[in-house]
Amino acid sequence: MKRFCWLIFSIFIISGCAATRHATPENLLNNVNVFGIQDVRAVGGIPSDSFKKDFIKLLEQEEKANFSFLDFKKIRTYSVLAISGGAANGAYGAGLLNGWSHSGARPVFKVVTGVSTGAIIAPFAFLGTDYDGKLKEFYTKYSTRDVARMHLSNNAFTSTWPLVQLIEKYFDEGLLKKIAVEYNNGRRLYVGTTNLDAQRLIIWDMGKIASIGDANSLKLFRKVILASVSIPMAFPPVYFNVEFQDKMYDEMHVDGGVVRQVFFLSDVIRGGDRAIKERGMDVSNIHYKIYIIRNGYADAIWQEVPDKLSAIAGRSMDTMINAQSIGDMYQVYTFTQLGRGDFNLAYIPATYVSKAKQLFDPVEMRRLFDLGFEEAAQGYNWKKTPPGLEEVGK
Repeated sequence: MKRFCWLIFSIFIISGCAATRHATPENLLNNVNVFGIQDVRAVGGIPSDSFKKDFIKLLEQEEKANFSFLDFKKIRTYSVLAISGGAANGAYGAGLLNGWSHSGARPVFKVVTGVSTGAIIAPFAFLGTDYDGKLKEFYTKYSTRDVARMHLSNNAFTSTWPLVQLIEKYFDEGLLKKIAVEYNNGRRLYVGTTNLDAQRLIIWDMGKIASIGDANSLKLFRKVILASVSIPMAFPPVYFNVEFQDKMYDEMHVDGGVVRQVFFLSDVIRGGDRAIKERGMDVSNIHYKIYIIRNGYADAIWQEVPDKLSAIAGRSMDTMINAQSIGDMYQVYTFTQLGRGDFNLAYIPATYVSKAKQLFDPVEMRRLFDLGFEEAAQGYNWKKTPPGLEEVGK
């Protein structure tokens, strides 16, 4: 994030006329429709009836495709992948996934979640090894000018039209059709954005969006990805026009990493647990093997900070994001320690020193990709606890 300082340092001296807005009232966040589409998202931390119903559908899909009802009286273990933010550091996660495939040990994930750069990785990871080549290309081929161009406005320092074109190129109708197939087979893909008005994570059911299969669903899918990667101030926010009972509102969404660096469905899992109970099943029979890919550091990294505004701002931002990411890991870890699953964590090692010369430096991103690939191809040594707990109990 420190490479964004050249964009951030003048924020306090820029002013402009703000357009009149009509933000969605807090009590309607779970009830509006977007592009005429309803029940495809949930608000983090608030139980969602639509997600509960979708979880029931997931169980029915499993029963139809693979199992009898009696099978669910046995313990079921679902593999889950949660991918963090990290901008260009997403090259590490892309490399790790490719190397994991190479090792032959990569599972088929029941659930995949992503925020920020993780929102770009997540659909490829969800579709499996056939998309490793696309993932590698996205994170090793492009530079800063392929993502954003300087364009000072009242709400950002850049224009993201190049990124919009990349999203349109990689997230096309064919990809959505394949995601829809997996959704109908009982797998789930979620992406997080931040509703800045509400200061809440919005969790989008990307598989359900893809399954709708029309022009609006493709447009919404792409817009959610763009919103999730839209770093405030650096990139313009993404607006969603939503409707409730013939009243129109506009929502300001930015990078999902503003609220959470990584998330699991513990945000809305209470709805899932209610669904399980309504099916006459024991919640304790559902376990999760959760893998977290942190596209960044998890250790404190020493660095002498120059005595200038941009360096201080950048270092402070780095520190806050790293601290936030560790807190998010602890939330997931706590969930697993309540008897609900197994915790597995990967992150960029503290010994790695970035040599990036620009925000998205293809040479540096290839180095990170190769690092992740080599670690995973040899059999990644997944961390079983968040940072700081390694020595507890020894």
